[in-house]
Amino acid sequence: MPPGFQDEGLRAAVALRAERPRLPVLVLSQYVQRTYAADLLDAGDGTGVGYLLKDRVGQVEEFLDALTRVADGGTVVDPEVVRRLLRRHRDPLAALTPREREVLALVAEGHSNGEIARRLVVTEAAVGKHIGNILGKLNLPPAEDTHRRVLAVLAYLRA
Repeated sequence: MPPGFQDEGLRAAVALRAERPRLPVLVLSQYVQRTYAADLLDAGDGTGVGYLLKDRVGQVEEFLDALTRVADGGTVVDPEVVRRLLRRHRDPLAALTPREREVLALVAEGHSNGEIARRLVVTEAAVGKHIGNILGKLNLPPAEDTHRRVLAVLAYLRA
């Protein structure tokens, strides 16, 4: 949604539901934004709301059915949205080994790979491997618009 083609539509939907909790809102999104999805589904009494991924709305009949259900006060949620919302309640660090947690703690303290290697008495390559494992286990694939190391630290701080 213009102007930034980012999360403006989701923010607008959440703001509209906050202002008018009974306003039926059906969000069509390219991706799952867990925070906005949770806020949207929690707004008001939870009726008349939907969150679908665009690539799942393949047939006009399916889309019209979802639209009608939301307009009639129903709730429609894409299965992938449900999966991601349920996953957010788990400890994201649970999959990390004790050493990976130790490395992530040192990253959160702002240390470089070289300093982490010195503190743990391992090679920088070993630290790089641990960080790669951490990013993989936290489901932080490479992306041009995010800094994975910072996102890993944020996950650590939240947990």
